[in-house]
Amino acid sequence: MAQTLTNTASAPLAFDIQPNTTPMPEAARLEAFGHLGFGTLFSDHMAVIQWSEGKGWHSARITARAPFQIDPASAVLHYAQEIFEGMKAYRNAEGKVVLFRPQENARRFNASARRMAMPEISEADFIAAVEGLIAQDAKWVPEGEGASLYLRPFMFASEPFLGVRPAHEYIFCVIASPVGPYFKGGAKPVSIWVSTDYTRAARGGTGAAKCGGNYAASLVAQSEAYDNGCDQVVFLDAAEHAWVEELGGMNIFFVFEDGSIITPELGTILPGITRKSLIELAKDSGVPLTERHYSFAEWQADAASGRMTEAFACGTAAVVASIGTVKFRGGEFRIGDGQGGPVTEALRQKLTGIQRGVLADPHGWVHTVG
Repeated sequence: MAQTLTNTASAPLAFDIQPNTTPMPEAARLEAFGHLGFGTLFSDHMAVIQWSEGKGWHSARITARAPFQIDPASAVLHYAQEIFEGMKAYRNAEGKVVLFRPQENARRFNASARRMAMPEISEADFIAAVEGLIAQDAKWVPEGEGASLYLRPFMFASEPFLGVRPAHEYIFCVIASPVGPYFKGGAKPVSIWVSTDYTRAARGGTGAAKCGGNYAASLVAQSEAYDNGCDQVVFLDAAEHAWVEELGGMNIFFVFEDGSIITPELGTILPGITRKSLIELAKDSGVPLTERHYSFAEWQADAASGRMTEAFACGTAAVVASIGTVKFRGGEFRIGDGQGGPVTEALRQKLTGIQRGVLADPHGWVHTVG
């Protein structure tokens, strides 16, 4: 029999709880937990809410994870009205399940929705959907260094209509995937390919929105990175092809011998929540940090002179990853000794320590589920 979970804090939605009657056998789940990858294993349930013009958000439920049945004319398949978020649930030092700054994910989700002409969802309903799914699938939150339950809230246009306009029907959903480290081999320096043929975003475009089209457009450049023996691709600006912007799925930071840090300013790049948190942690520690344009030419010169001692990328999936080698058409260079550095490691340890409840949380970023 279906139960009902009501978010009494501020949102009007009530979630029907419809338990999965055929969950993954426990032995199979435990066996899968022994070799976690990233994004290939999924929990038993999903959260779903529907939106329709004139009715708003409705039919909220936590139900068995299953394929959607959508019309071939669904607007998302033709005009790519789709957005998503990435967030993680962790087990802290006390064994409780926690989220990291979920309100920021909700706010960024709505910023993406506004840019893509999609309906906004209240922060309370967004978080209630995430928490409702975690409550139903709590056993899917793994323990251990680098392990977490990756949560993917997303929304897409489901109305069958081939005219070019914002859709009148949408589906919001949250799915969950227990994961290990994003990069194989754990926290080791990654190699970066600088794309000179492709750009990710331009002023006035969708670069600051977390929409699937941005990632689809980056895949050919990412493939080029793999072909050149690199882990990730970094994009330059679309106007001058001179300024470093961000990686295919991560923001980037540069560390200098005087202890200062530079990171590209917002505008055409994604306003990463990990990025925002690292900026605040750096400033808490008295580290001089500047958000500004930084050119590829400067990057090469500063690495060659030794003025730049470290560089790192960050994001929800990878958290913090040192950059060891940078390759481009015509050459390559190394950052410092190619093995990372103390500033990157200190920031990574501070961030993950707060996320997992090992270190104090002075900003109140950690949100306990339940």
